[in-house]
Amino acid sequence: MGRIFRPYPTLSLAPAAAAGGNLSLSDHRRAASPRNILLRRLNKVGRTLMGGLGNNLFGAVNSSVETVTRPSHCDAICQQIRTFIQMRTNLKVVDNSGAKRVMCIQSLRGKKGARLGDTIIGSVKEAQPRGKVKKGDVVYGVVVRAAMKRGRNDGSEIQFDDNAIVLVNNKGELIGTRVFGPVPHELRKKKHLKILALAEHIV
Repeated sequence: MGRIFRPYPTLSLAPAAAAGGNLSLSDHRRAASPRNILLRRLNKVGRTLMGGLGNNLFGAVNSSVETVTRPSHCDAICQQIRTFIQMRTNLKVVDNSGAKRVMCIQSLRGKKGARLGDTIIGSVKEAQPRGKVKKGDVVYGVVVRAAMKRGRNDGSEIQFDDNAIVLVNNKGELIGTRVFGPVPHELRKKKHLKILALAEHIV
């Protein structure tokens, strides 16, 4: 059977234009057709779904970033220097013996490590060209500054910015003749009176 096409009745657009209208009757019919209505609804649903998916992805990325976050290298170093002085801890030498930096080999205090006033055994890693101590020498040292907090009897705490030692021989005698920087008065309890006498400042 053949199909019968009935054209829509033609309407004049003059009254609509005179009334300020911009759309013709055919435009209204096309906009109100079931196909266009379905397309608009599908577009709206799609935008809603894409918005929710984007929010979920953004939240997942944020959670994964928070989970993967690790402490920085600087934080790890700061945490390391604020513990006991143990094996492989680098210490600054604050006397005129010729050594500049010493790495701890063994702490003579105990298993945990050394603190203020304790004696350690270390290896010289940096030294001045013409000094009493050469690079690679195994030396003894007294810890005169520590980055780890130490409490006092009056309730206060003492803490330094670095770990520092003064080199001594196997008899406990100083190798250098000067001590640079401040030292704590807790060294008096450890019988290191010579270090206190040569120190620039006692805290």
